[in-house]
Amino acid sequence: MKSQFNRNLSEVTEFILLGFRTPPKLQILLFLGFLLVYVVTLVGNISMIFVIKMDSRLQMPMYFFLKNLSYLDLCYSTVIAPKTLANFFSSEKKISYKGCCAVQFFFLALSVTTEVFLLAVMAFDRFSAICSPLLYPVHMSPKFCVQLVTDSYTCGCINAVVETGFTSSLHFHGENRLDHFVCDVPALIMISCVDTFVNEVVLFILSALIIITTTTVILVSYAYILSSVLKIPSTHGRSRAFSTCGSHIAVVSLFHRTVFFMYAQPGAISSPEENKVVAVFYTLIIPMLNPLIYSLRNRDVKDAVKRILHSK
Repeated sequence: MKSQFNRNLSEVTEFILLGFRTPPKLQILLFLGFLLVYVVTLVGNISMIFVIKMDSRLQMPMYFFLKNLSYLDLCYSTVIAPKTLANFFSSEKKISYKGCCAVQFFFLALSVTTEVFLLAVMAFDRFSAICSPLLYPVHMSPKFCVQLVTDSYTCGCINAVVETGFTSSLHFHGENRLDHFVCDVPALIMISCVDTFVNEVVLFILSALIIITTTTVILVSYAYILSSVLKIPSTHGRSRAFSTCGSHIAVVSLFHRTVFFMYAQPGAISSPEENKVVAVFYTLIIPMLNPLIYSLRNRDVKDAVKRILHSK
C-alpha cells in the first residue's frame, strides 16, 4: 500500500531536517546549548591530542588509543554539529540526498562503529598492562597498536559501507521531511515508500553483532583485570590499578548504552522523539565528556598539562 500510494510521486532529491519542534525562544536556548557543547568538544579533544603529542611521558599504547579516540570524537561531532547549528536559524533546513545518505550517514556510521571497536581495544590494552605487566611492552608493541587501530577503522568502514548501501537502496517519493536533526537510518526508514523489513533486520543484526562482540571483549578483559587487582596486597596498588580503568569503564558504559538503545533493540525505530534525545547524547554529549572524563580522572594527563603549562 505504501509503495502504491507513492509510485506516481517524484523521486526525492533532498530532505528537510525537522529537528526539534520547540517554540522560537527555546530554539535560541537550544542553539546556545548545542554551540557550547560543540565548542567544549573541540577544545577538549584538540587539547587532549595536543597534550598527548607534546608530552614524551605519554607516548604509551594507552594514550595512543586515547588520542585516536579524540580524533573520532572530533570527526563525528563535526559531521553533525555545524549542520545542526545552521538549521536552528534556517527556514528551509534542507540537505541533499547524497549529502544525507552518502556523506553524513556514512561518516556517522564509520565513526560510531570505529569508536565501539576502539573502546574494546582499549579494554584489551588495560588487560595486558595489569595482568601481564612484564610482557606488556612486547604484547603491545607500536606495530601491534597501529594494527589494532587500523583494524578498528577497517571494521568501522565495512559496517558503514554495508549500512550505507542498504540505506541507499531505499526509495523516497513525495515525503522528504525527516523527523530528526541528523540523517540517521531510523528516520530514513520511517519515511521510505518501500518495504523496509530487510533494512531493519540488517540494522538490528549488524548492530547487535558489533555490540555483543565488543562488549564480550570488554567484560572478559575486566573480569581478568578484577581477578588480578584483587590479588595485589597493597591497598595503594589496587587503588592505582582501578584508577587507570575507571575512566574507560565510565566511557564504555555511557557509549554502549546509548548505541544499544538506538540501534540494537527491536522497536527503537518507531520512537523518533526518543531517538533524537539519544542521538544528541551519543553524537554531541559523549564526545564532549570523553576528554573531560579522561583528563579529570587521569593523574598522568593532569601532570602532563602542568608540565606543558610550566614549560610555556
